[in-house]
Amino acid sequence: MRNRALLAGAVVAVVAAGCTTPPDRSSGDSGTPAPAPTTTVTRPSFAPRPLAIPLNDVDPCAVLTPDQRLSLSLDNPPSPYVETSFGGAKACTIRSTTSGNVARLALVLVSGADVWLSENAQVDYTLGTIEGYTAVTVRTPEMDDVCTVEVDVAEGQFLDVMFRDGGNSGAVQQDHLCLGAQRVAEAAMASLIHRR
Repeated sequence: MRNRALLAGAVVAVVAAGCTTPPDRSSGDSGTPAPAPTTTVTRPSFAPRPLAIPLNDVDPCAVLTPDQRLSLSLDNPPSPYVETSFGGAKACTIRSTTSGNVARLALVLVSGADVWLSENAQVDYTLGTIEGYTAVTVRTPEMDDVCTVEVDVAEGQFLDVMFRDGGNSGAVQQDHLCLGAQRVAEAAMASLIHRR
């Protein structure tokens, strides 16, 4: 939908640039065409954070408490690793044997969550809030088995929560995965705020 709006804006700009009036010779107009109008795409701005929550010294596998993991049906032990696609972010995956789904928390320290609003990201996104912090729900075209929620927690840092189908016998609807990512992100933010 956002791509259609950008395309429509580009079409309007091209059409407007082609609709120029001929020069008025009687007024001494040199016939130099007027500069073409420019269009700018304004990215939405994030709401101010209630309080910065730096992630530098946070253990991603300790963000969710055992009770939170139980309530989210994430019953396998958390498994830490480094997410190279996010600049070496500390990350943690937790699988559910009940649902077969997998949650991943990554603590991104090399970029703000607004990176997902860039046209270069080539994703569909919606903005919301969790605990007063801007949260970006991201759906990547042609990747229906995953959904992520990116929470703007501090300048140049964000909490990445991915929820994916872990190989279930039947495909899980992406709307369900986005709901799962939202629930995990809400629990993670409640935990991070409580620890401050």
